[in-house]
Amino acid sequence: MPANRSLFRRGLAVAAALPLLALAACGYGSRATDDATAEVVAEGEKTDGLDTVRIGYFGNLTHATPLVAHRKGFFQKELGGTRAAYQVFNAGPSEIEALNSGSIDIGWIGPSPAINGYTKSLGKNLRIIGGSASGGVKLVVDPDRIKSLKDVKGKRIATPQLGNTQDVAFLNWIAEQGWKVDAESGKGDVSVVRSDNKVTPGAFASGSIDGAWVPEPTASKLVADGGEVLLDESDLWPDEKFVITNIIVSQTFLSEHPEAVEAVLRASVETNEWINAHPDEAKRAANAQLERDTGKPLPAEVLDPAWESIRITDDPLAATLEAQARHAVDAGLLENPELDGIYDLRPLNTVLAKAGKPAVDDAGLGTR
Repeated sequence: MPANRSLFRRGLAVAAALPLLALAACGYGSRATDDATAEVVAEGEKTDGLDTVRIGYFGNLTHATPLVAHRKGFFQKELGGTRAAYQVFNAGPSEIEALNSGSIDIGWIGPSPAINGYTKSLGKNLRIIGGSASGGVKLVVDPDRIKSLKDVKGKRIATPQLGNTQDVAFLNWIAEQGWKVDAESGKGDVSVVRSDNKVTPGAFASGSIDGAWVPEPTASKLVADGGEVLLDESDLWPDEKFVITNIIVSQTFLSEHPEAVEAVLRASVETNEWINAHPDEAKRAANAQLERDTGKPLPAEVLDPAWESIRITDDPLAATLEAQARHAVDAGLLENPELDGIYDLRPLNTVLAKAGKPAVDDAGLGTR
């Protein structure tokens, strides 16, 4: 599929009416080390007079920005005397619930639960205020059973959950091949098997599935277990970019504590710049924080290829989020969502301007 095709015919999507599973943590292997951990404590003047800013993220490499910012002290440095507190999630709905209840103030989250949370609240509970990561999704197959893309027809392919971003991305790709699948049941020319990322490697090893359309690090775990990458989803998008992780904030917190929001965004921009300038050190820091958060780091044979496939960015890639929502509509899993106002990129663009960086765009879906 050529990369210059319309955005509205590619990629992931979101089913706002369905429960969504965000990218779950997958830890495998031996102990990770990070010899350059920054121990930064809360000191100095409090930001916006706050005692604490509560930050949520997933224990997953696609959340490299908060993993590294936590590990290296970027958040705490920018918040000064206000303590950075953290909560680690393994599913989007629980993070959205925490945001709605006030248990967290700002979070890193995938596009599906962000749109789900926004549309279910009729646009009243959150704003997307920045980007964090692109890519990191692959179709990995058993090379003995599937040798080409056309061989996917008739096979059993796993996705993380009905209606999640990878599930609808795969349904969209199937439709573009001219094949038919019932989205709800997963039955048709391809059998779409909904399988939690944590159990998919076992299903692959047992032969009960022939492949999987999954995020990192699950994709690289399957490769380490003998699978082969048949398709990298980045190849289906213009410029090989599509949003996989956003930054969201409670609308109440955004309106009442703009200085704290700007401080967290400064830390995010600084962290992203540091990650891109020091990829090997950043990879070690992310893996060390994964070990602390989940109890298991990733071994090199999983960590290295997974890290290479993820692109860290400040840009929320807003046009691709809109495309993802349209793919869900095309699959019959979502009625046309009203996304106007889901973005407020003004604080991020203020931070970027002060850092001498170009502004990012909201694709016409921003707060005015």
